[in-house]
Amino acid sequence: MKTQEVLTPLLETGVVAIARGAGSESMLEVVDALIDGGIRVFEITADSPDASELIELVTTEFGDEITVGAGTVLDTETARACQLAGAEFLVTPTLSTDVIRTGNRYGTPVIPGVMTPTEALTATEAGADLCKLFPASTVGPGHVSAIQGPLGQIPLVPTGGVSLDNAADFFEHGAAAVGVGSALVDDEAIENDDYDQLTRTASQLIEIAHTHR
Repeated sequence: MKTQEVLTPLLETGVVAIARGAGSESMLEVVDALIDGGIRVFEITADSPDASELIELVTTEFGDEITVGAGTVLDTETARACQLAGAEFLVTPTLSTDVIRTGNRYGTPVIPGVMTPTEALTATEAGADLCKLFPASTVGPGHVSAIQGPLGQIPLVPTGGVSLDNAADFFEHGAAAVGVGSALVDDEAIENDDYDQLTRTASQLIEIAHTHR
């Protein structure tokens, strides 16, 4: 039940916002702006400075409005630390069955990074809930439908290079959702305190997901 509750906002909205390297001084304003644009799922990468503290901060401040997860989880130690900080899901850049097992052990959904049909099936059989197609820009939208031809039961979340320019194509080829980093959590806009830009981009991505899935 917990897994379904965590994944529902992702599958309903179709967009995961990814913050990499953002600091605590701007994080709450970033999340607030994205919520205003319709984002309900937010990933803080574990290689960000003070990632555990940021996960705890965002969860405490926005726990009723947004689902917070940890990305770039490379090992079981990091996975467990993020879980204890409040991460509701875990995302890996590669296929790590150890991280999948850690997530399953403590009831935390895991979205591992895959590129091939073999990796996608291996991840699913190991207990993954969704699979992150990464890096999506390397293979393009057609790779989603190519994998789902024989493996239509595996939901794919293209991530890496997804933007307003190509998100519709990924959805039209069968993506369950997309993960969007710098094209949404724009460093330049944040540096200029232009949080309205984040809200506008978020709103456009949510509309694309609604229209093209």
